[in-house]
Amino acid sequence: MCRNLSKYALVFLFLALSGLIFLLRNIHTVENRNCPTVSALYQQHSRIQSSFIPVSTFYHNRTFCAHLGQKPSPEDELEERYLLDSIAWPGPPPHFTPTTLRQTSDPMHSLFTILPTKGDREWHVGEQLEALVHMHDFQGRPKRYGGDFLLARLHSPECGASVAGQVLDHRNGFYSVLFPLLWEGTAWVEITLVHSSEAVAVLRRLREERPDRVFFKSLFRLGFLSETTVCNLCLPPDQQPLCNYTDLYTGEPWYCYKPKILSCDTRVNHAKGGYLKHLITNKEALLFQSGVNIKVRIHTSGPDRINVLPPKKDKVEVESSSIKPEPIKVASSGYYYENSWRPLGGVTMRQFNESSAITQCLKNKVINMYGDSTVRQWFTYLIAFAPELKEFNLRSPKNVGPFMAVDSTHNILLKYRCHGPPIRFSTVMSSELRYISNELDGLSGGPNTVVVLSIWAHFSTFPVEVYIRRLRHIRRAVVRLLERAPGTLVVIRSANLQALDQEVSLYNSDWYSLQLDNVLRAMFKGMSILLVDAWQMTLAHHLPHALHPPTAIVRNMIDMLLSYVCPEKKKSQQK
Repeated sequence: MCRNLSKYALVFLFLALSGLIFLLRNIHTVENRNCPTVSALYQQHSRIQSSFIPVSTFYHNRTFCAHLGQKPSPEDELEERYLLDSIAWPGPPPHFTPTTLRQTSDPMHSLFTILPTKGDREWHVGEQLEALVHMHDFQGRPKRYGGDFLLARLHSPECGASVAGQVLDHRNGFYSVLFPLLWEGTAWVEITLVHSSEAVAVLRRLREERPDRVFFKSLFRLGFLSETTVCNLCLPPDQQPLCNYTDLYTGEPWYCYKPKILSCDTRVNHAKGGYLKHLITNKEALLFQSGVNIKVRIHTSGPDRINVLPPKKDKVEVESSSIKPEPIKVASSGYYYENSWRPLGGVTMRQFNESSAITQCLKNKVINMYGDSTVRQWFTYLIAFAPELKEFNLRSPKNVGPFMAVDSTHNILLKYRCHGPPIRFSTVMSSELRYISNELDGLSGGPNTVVVLSIWAHFSTFPVEVYIRRLRHIRRAVVRLLERAPGTLVVIRSANLQALDQEVSLYNSDWYSLQLDNVLRAMFKGMSILLVDAWQMTLAHHLPHALHPPTAIVRNMIDMLLSYVCPEKKKSQQK
């Protein structure tokens, strides 16, 4: 009896091995047929995982990553050079490397001084305030070169007023900070060192040489077989075979390492893989210390406040919502007063404090939101504040989308979809990966269509050329949309400040965001689009910086958006 059982066991073992060999040899034939569904438990036990380890060796050559995709035209190349020159950042002298932390910028030893006015020491609404910052190192010695990343704001807590300052680098250790004076009363000056010039030099090197420091992954699956491989916008082609997922319409490149067994067309999803560690030396790590040289206030050598008097009588008074400093030297898009944002660009800010006001504004409108999680936050705010907007369950992953909300009574449709890779969301189905430009090309547009764009946070780890290329495709799609449907309203949300520590700084520093934001503003300048200046709205506000700003700031952003959608009617139109 035992002998017979052993014979049967050998026969079954032989048949099982033969079947496995047959399956592996004919895997491509199997891929073209519908495979039967097997239980999740069986899939789990039968899963064949490829080695999922980010490649440690990488091309330290910016041209490899930055110049993938379609070859730009001569005009595009000229614009790219102009944009890169416009965001060129000063830094330490060539071939100069501080030997110790003691030779780098120290906010505690640095000082700022409020400069007196030319005539007398009085400041009036409509004028501007200037402060002079002198940076020193940890030994108290004055810095002789520029490149420090500073932020500044002027604020009056008692009246809920504040405005962002403009920093001018003289490249010799001195910085001028200019503020427009837009309200009366006592105003405090606040200046912060975000990163030293030496830290910025490290961030710039990482951006150009290590675009792989955030890596991605995709799951490939066929029946009970599944593999996971590393993906990115640029992967070294000499490591192993690649799957090319370059977009056919835009030429936007995206690659994954080819699975060992499965084919490239079995990709199921896209997800953030993780963050590479040990990117900087121990000496460089000293440049990124919370409470030491990351977002630390700079003290004043004298008074840190001024008293702003009413406008001078010889100057024409204008409404507070349209006050502009004279002479116009400070590029401020707006300011807070009584904790409400007041734009300076001629648009009257309306407040939508009641859900009924939002509903009436959006009546008969289709609002399409495309981009990262910062604009998804707007979608979430609107459906929470306007309860008649009912979210339609698309069974999308949480915090990923796509999402849709409907108010059938008032004929409102609100939609959100994330932008195409690189996107650091948890898991996005491959079928839901869409590029904004392609989505815009699919819109009919018209006077009842609103398009909201926000795309910046997921591009901070790549060379700026990658971002320029993406915005160029989006800009062309916006031009096409406005040509076929001139009444379409297009609103762009800018980048914003966020909380920083050492780890976040290496991947998502405000310095990266500032550089991208300046590129975005330059590329859409002069077009029929409207901007919600999230950068200045978060810089001027007293609440802590956050990637997803607090509700008080988001409320002002939404009020700005809705003021564009439903501008205040002029008095002549109301009669």
